[in-house]
Amino acid sequence: MATALSVCCALGAAALFGMSSVFQQAAAQREGGLPIVGLQVLRRLVRRPRWVLAVSLAAISFGVQAVALAFGPLALVQPLAATDLLFALPLFAHRQRQTLRPRDWMAAAMVVGGVSGFLAASPPSAGSVAPALAAWAWIIAGAGSVVAVMVAVAIGLRGTARTALLAAGGAVVFAVVDALTKAVVGLVDHRGAAALASWEPYALLVAGVTAMVLAQGAYRAGPLLTSLPIIDTVEPVGAVLIGVTAFGEHLGGSAALWSAQLSAAAVAVAGIVLLDRSPLMASTSGRAGGDREKPARAAPASEVADPAGLPPPDGTRNPCRSEERAP
Repeated sequence: MATALSVCCALGAAALFGMSSVFQQAAAQREGGLPIVGLQVLRRLVRRPRWVLAVSLAAISFGVQAVALAFGPLALVQPLAATDLLFALPLFAHRQRQTLRPRDWMAAAMVVGGVSGFLAASPPSAGSVAPALAAWAWIIAGAGSVVAVMVAVAIGLRGTARTALLAAGGAVVFAVVDALTKAVVGLVDHRGAAALASWEPYALLVAGVTAMVLAQGAYRAGPLLTSLPIIDTVEPVGAVLIGVTAFGEHLGGSAALWSAQLSAAAVAVAGIVLLDRSPLMASTSGRAGGDREKPARAAPASEVADPAGLPPPDGTRNPCRSEERAP
């Protein structure tokens, strides 16, 4: 019963987050003239009703995902939560009055089959409620160092490279957010309100804001075609790795099961990438507002001066140029 509830909540979280991503990206790309990453972007975005709706959906998604993590391990919940594009793509099609193409159905089948195969080969087992402090130190230090380098490099780049690095950095932080959520849910279950005396809830708040800032930067820097495949693959992989190494969750118990799970995971990742690169996604992705440059305005003829006041080669003078009157 607990596993079934965890699965249903994970899929519900995926549906809500898929819709949220569409609205967040649409609103974030309209904010030009601001740094690509920073709290200034969030201050501007909170004035947009569509973005507020998107964040509300994301908050609900986070709550539903927390329920899923309360009843299931990270290695079970996060692969299911990564199927958000299965729910977002029909929304794209409906908004554009288009139908899903055979390629889209094939990619969706790959995601469903890959995730199902990954979980069926060897259902993940629950681990500890919360990792030891030493394990958290390694996780936070490692993830923080990687993300800091990615952001530092991304700020000096433009286009696809910037989008990819910001999306990857955001995905790494999202994986840490997933792990912290799992830990906080366990603490609340065991200690109740006394969990607020622990450091994990506050680390979760900081990590959540950081992940949101990086995600908005990725959405502004480029199209969903670039950012979503990275977020949808790096986040669940990172969360599963944290679940196995820090929480003590178990996957395949033999080499054969490990091979089956890796093969199924590869199929699911390929399906996610195909979904994210669907023509429907391409038609919703314009050039990002954060990287958009204004084209140079051509000067009217009246503002173009003849060099050194000389007439054109044909001997005629520019009628738009004021003539100097003789005294």
